[in-house]
Amino acid sequence: MSFWDGLWWGRAADFESGSAASNSIELTKRHPVVSLTKQGAATGNLRINLSWRMRTSDIGGPERESLLRHPFKLFKPDVVQAHTQSMVNVDLDLGCLYELTDGEKGVVQPLGSFFGALNAPPYVKLSGDDRFGSASGETIYVNLDHRESIKRLLVFVYIYDQTPAFDRTHAHVTLYPSNGPRVEISLDERAPQARSCAVVTIENVKGELIVRREVKFVYGFQAELDRLYGWGLQWGRGYKSKVGER
Repeated sequence: MSFWDGLWWGRAADFESGSAASNSIELTKRHPVVSLTKQGAATGNLRINLSWRMRTSDIGGPERESLLRHPFKLFKPDVVQAHTQSMVNVDLDLGCLYELTDGEKGVVQPLGSFFGALNAPPYVKLSGDDRFGSASGETIYVNLDHRESIKRLLVFVYIYDQTPAFDRTHAHVTLYPSNGPRVEISLDERAPQARSCAVVTIENVKGELIVRREVKFVYGFQAELDRLYGWGLQWGRGYKSKVGER
């Protein structure tokens, strides 16, 4: 199947425009595609952020106090606690498969310390490895001033060497262009046994940068995503450095 099979066949209604109220675009199943070029957002550094928090049901949920003793609790929203190591052993990582127009292919990811480069090929760089679900999450930068050198990118999320738990987290990937509305993709589908998720693709189509929501969960790791999208790389077992090492 073609990488963008079906995109150009009667799918014009799938292109989403920004919200003036929130200055954001949410990519959904019904509206999975947006053009960065048409949004005037195809230059500068594109920031791609992964953030997540645990579902309250996974950490025991809120304590249920008697409404007779505390009647105003009915109108008080539940507190959602942040992800910490003591609550669950989950390590979501952000990665990016890239293919350049000269044929170079590779991956940017924490595993193996493939952090990439911003001002040299592949023009994709990972800022670091967030292992504990901090508020800032993990971030990948893409230098769109070199967009003519980029053929396609696949942004993905995977669980490193721990129990599959995508269904126990609220995970979001957000694209922040240098100009125009941000683009949001929620990993809201339940896939309890999945270890990886293809989140979004960015492709240079005749000079136009097209972003497409994927949100496809797989039960393997990067090699399975590679086969799904036809990257053709060779994969082996990789390990992370210890916390604090780079």
